[in-house]
Amino acid sequence: MLADQGNGAAAIAADPPAPVFVMPEPWSSRIENWQERLAQTDWVPDLGQDIGSFTWLRGLATLVLLCSVAISCLPDFGPIRGHQSAALTGARADQARSQTIAPLAYGGDTGIRMAATDAVRPLAQSPERPSIELVATLGRGDSLRRVLQRAGVANQEASDVTEMVSGAVSLGEIKPGTKIDVILGRRPAKNQPRPLDQLAFRARFDLNLEVVRSDGALKLNRKPIMVDDTPLRIKGVVGSSLYRSARAAGAPTEAVQKYLRVIGKKMSVSRDIRSTDEFDIILGYRRAETGEVEVGELLYAGLDRGGKSKAQMLKWTSGGRANWFEASGVGQSSGELVRPTRGRKTSGYGMRRHPILRYKRMHSGLDFGGGYGAPIYAVTDGKVTFAGRKGGYGKFVKIKHSGGLASGYAHMSRIAVSNGRSVRKGQIIGYIGSTGLSTGPHLHYELYRNGRTINPNSVKFVQRSELSGKELRRFKGELQRLKQVTPGAALGSLKSASNAPKQQREINRLAKASIS
Repeated sequence: MLADQGNGAAAIAADPPAPVFVMPEPWSSRIENWQERLAQTDWVPDLGQDIGSFTWLRGLATLVLLCSVAISCLPDFGPIRGHQSAALTGARADQARSQTIAPLAYGGDTGIRMAATDAVRPLAQSPERPSIELVATLGRGDSLRRVLQRAGVANQEASDVTEMVSGAVSLGEIKPGTKIDVILGRRPAKNQPRPLDQLAFRARFDLNLEVVRSDGALKLNRKPIMVDDTPLRIKGVVGSSLYRSARAAGAPTEAVQKYLRVIGKKMSVSRDIRSTDEFDIILGYRRAETGEVEVGELLYAGLDRGGKSKAQMLKWTSGGRANWFEASGVGQSSGELVRPTRGRKTSGYGMRRHPILRYKRMHSGLDFGGGYGAPIYAVTDGKVTFAGRKGGYGKFVKIKHSGGLASGYAHMSRIAVSNGRSVRKGQIIGYIGSTGLSTGPHLHYELYRNGRTINPNSVKFVQRSELSGKELRRFKGELQRLKQVTPGAALGSLKSASNAPKQQREINRLAKASIS
């Protein structure tokens, strides 16, 4: 501290500050600060916000930079230029070829085909195969002649073979899908078809045919096949399901369905068949000695109840038409409604002069003649809605059916059903008489649709066929023969059929014909 004594005043002066030396920031801290600032910077902002701001421009620059880098990294798809040199020859060419991968068609060594060498000489013409073996298939709607022509057989030989085959079996019996083995021989010239050396196929289930060339000519050989045609009989208990029980017993699906349809026309499958009943199914069944099996159609449909036959239906052809007949020889009905009685029709539907009232009025039904007390049948299933006397109708029954139909039966002598009772098709509901306004015993039958009478002739009656005489005896003989077949006998050891002696004679005859 210094004192200023010249002016007599004491002055106090401060000392000058000492110089300060600041240490520079180390590089490591600076780098860390820049890294932190770069990490906090948003380089990829949303370009949809703050358009035109510094942050937006920085994001745009980042986008342009990244796209430029990606575009610069695109590869060049142009051809790769190589160094052209002289073609390899000799051993060097063989060595290079063995190490390359090339398509077989170009002579590559990586497969089966090898490139031709100098030892290969071109042929003047290719050699002929001595024979060609092939299998032709007869299609649906095709003919044997066309199949042979497509297989390469000459037109004349195809016609000759077709004629020979038609002499042994009907061409229509050859089933579509039949395989035909064909062997064609060597042809004399390339511009001519190959000759047929051999042909073989199965013409029928019991016959093989073979055509062979012998001494320059085609010859047909017949080779019959022994067939066991014992029918296949399947029996069993109905149980909880007739269909399942029959299938479990070995019956084919189609046969069971056909059986149910046949039995269903005789009775109600759901109501009338009990679990303790036994079904009886007989099918056509053929077994060839070569091992093939052919299942035929349903021949017999039966149902037994406690040892008594409830249904026996046999398929029989009468008058050129196949139908199912009961054991008594009565065929299954065909049509919508059964005839209400067996008598003939005596009066039709429409206006007529009433025989008692003596004036014309509408006759709303059909009249059927018949003896007093002849049965009257329900034309189809239904429910009785009226049973009793009804004015001029006398003793009258009306039955309601499905589909808006109803039927009426008048002038009965006696009624066999009661009101509210359900009836089945063909069930007796009464007997012919002459009650009410009637001049004699007959049935007046009416048919209603939605409560109004209609012409009964508009709905066909059921047509029932019945066998008689010799045809009935043949029918019952066939029925007896089938019922004597033991269940499962057709599945036993193969044996000759019932007509084996006849078949053997036919085989011997055909064998002699082939030799001659």
